Parts: sequence; C-alpha cells; structure tokens
Amino acid sequence: MLHDQIKEEIKTALKARAEVRLQTLRNLVSAFVTEVTSKNRKPDEKLTDEEALVVIKRLVKQRQDSIEQFTAGGRADLAQAEEAEMAILKTYLPAEMPTDQIKAIALAKKTKLGINDRAKIGILVGAVMKETKGQTDGKIVKEIVESLF
Repeated sequence: MLHDQIKEEIKTALKARAEVRLQTLRNLVSAFVTEVTSKNRKPDEKLTDEEALVVIKRLVKQRQDSIEQFTAGGRADLAQAEEAEMAILKTYLPAEMPTDQIKAIALAKKTKLGINDRAKIGILVGAVMKETKGQTDGKIVKEIVESLF
C-alpha cells in the first residue's frame, strides 16, 4: 500500500537526514490522516492507493499554484522550495499519459457519444477523464478536446 510505503520512507529520510524529503513526506502523511478523518473513519486507518493518489495529486496542484504565486510575487526562493517538494510528490504519481494517446481516446469518445456540438464539451471532457483514470491532468484533456472542435 502506498500509505504504508510512505510511512516507511519517512524512516529512511530521517536516517539519511534529508530534511526536505522528510518534511514533504510528513506533510503527506498528515494530509492522509486529514483525508481519512474527513471520510468519518478513524485516524489510524489507511487510505486505499486510489484515495492516496487523489491526495497526492491535490498536493501537487497546490504546489503548482504556490509556485505560480511566488514567481509572480518575485519570491524565487519560496518557489524553489515548492518545486523541490513537488518533485518529491510527483515520484508517487503514475506516469502521465502521452498527448497522442489522450487525443485518440478523445476522438473515440467523441464518435461513440456522437458529440458534434461545442456546447457538450464538458460531457466529452468528463468521459475522457473517466477513461484515462487519473493518468493525465484535466487541463490537458480540456485543451485536447477543445482542439477537436
């Protein structure tokens, strides 16, 4: 399980005195506990791998937003710290699906659902996101779907 793996890696990071990695992993486990309790479960319960990936993706997205804000505010030092954390978090995510593969899925879904109207882009984006099962970013899917019209 991903949850257990990350807890074990905290010990490794502690022994290696890898401060950034240690802090990032501790924050991640804290986010896991918050997620578990938000689902009205006991704090010592574990998240499934799917639930853990949702939390990790949320944290990566938060880091991306922070990097944009810090860069816009002229705080390159803080942006670098966020980038380091984001790089660590991304190691736990599955590999991104190539755009040509996403486009093929989008075309197949468009034909299958018979969507020819630009007003139904949201339905197509949702169908493609369900098909890719979290292996891609929603922004990328939206851009690819919009390019089909």
